[in-house]
Amino acid sequence: MASNEWESQAENWLRWARTPGHDAYWYFRNGFFDHIVPPPGRATLELGCGEGRVARDLSARGHHVVGLDRAPTLLAAAKSADPDGTYLVAEAAELPFPARTFDVVVAYNSLMDIADMPGAVREVGRVLRPGGTFSVSVTHPVNDVGHFVDASTFVIEDSYLEAHRFEGSFERDGLTMTFFGWTHPLRDYAGALEGAGLHITRLREPLPDGADDSYGPWRRLPMFLQLRAVKPGID
Repeated sequence: MASNEWESQAENWLRWARTPGHDAYWYFRNGFFDHIVPPPGRATLELGCGEGRVARDLSARGHHVVGLDRAPTLLAAAKSADPDGTYLVAEAAELPFPARTFDVVVAYNSLMDIADMPGAVREVGRVLRPGGTFSVSVTHPVNDVGHFVDASTFVIEDSYLEAHRFEGSFERDGLTMTFFGWTHPLRDYAGALEGAGLHITRLREPLPDGADDSYGPWRRLPMFLQLRAVKPGID
């Protein structure tokens, strides 16, 4: 979460994100933590931490986490759920940390919410220690530009190769949420990582784990793109 628009949706997001099993996070998180996030180091930063569920899961896996977001209501909820955690209001493209502060930076479905995505990635490159890891999940770029009209037919409506603004409202099991962000082709993400001096070392298009039949189409087309990038060098 990384814009004031997310503050306007804070209460909706709290209900959406804190209803167990309600959204895709519950069916994709294990693969992300198992295959994309490295073992904990001295300090881990989460960009766009929202209400804190990723930070809490990272902490449970031994990471010493600083969570960062622009939505004060969500940060207050994160702090309430994790009183011992560190949560800051700040801009992802202007990180308030010295260079070489973190061993790991995590952006779980937040890069596509940041207006200056390349600037945020540059800042990640700056605050990572040499040898540090940037772990990323984003909505899959193909998924961003189309939709399933039925269980077997996916229609691409927008240009895949052009970044553009996104806004959409969704209803599921009586809960409603409006999402805001930007769609980017894979080349934009790769270019931002290259520009920050980060090398992609792992890329995954994960399958849902343990989801019900409503996730059937996402066993044919990827819902998310997950990657690991490393800052060269030895700290």
